[in-house]
Amino acid sequence: MLPLKEAIAEKHSLAEKMPFNQRMFKGELSNEEYILYLCQQLAIFDAIEVHTLPHPSLDRAGKVFEDIKELMGEGQLQIKPLNSTNEYRKYLNGLTQEEILPHVYLNYLAIMFGGQMMKKNVPGSGKMYEFDGDVREIAGSIRAIQKDEWADEANKALDYNISILDELQRVSESAGE
Repeated sequence: MLPLKEAIAEKHSLAEKMPFNQRMFKGELSNEEYILYLCQQLAIFDAIEVHTLPHPSLDRAGKVFEDIKELMGEGQLQIKPLNSTNEYRKYLNGLTQEEILPHVYLNYLAIMFGGQMMKKNVPGSGKMYEFDGDVREIAGSIRAIQKDEWADEANKALDYNISILDELQRVSESAGE
């Protein structure tokens, strides 16, 4: 059995190369595009955070909501998950505490590590990328329970994320026409 990081490397690389992700990394997203992205993140974190996380500082939903409010102002917030996000959320809602852990691994460590490079290039202050406490300790809480057996489920999480990034790009392109 391959180590988890190796077993998901191909799909992880594909996700990083998605056009929407590349545009976000380069600081090319409009406020509206980034808000739409944040809405997808909020839906995912809301679905995961009904479970107990390995560390209390991992909670992201509140921070994502703060970012959305910062960018939208105090008006009525309409959070609209995309079809691909709804599919992922539906899938997450059917998982047990143990089955959700590969999704915690994938989604939270991505924000914790890859997100630090994104933070300086996105609209707003990027509270989603800020963790209260020692990041090594918080990441260590996930790594301490991490299993190579998570590979299939982590790759499934990547498939959902790739689908979401693809739909975000298509929505952006159709809005730009």
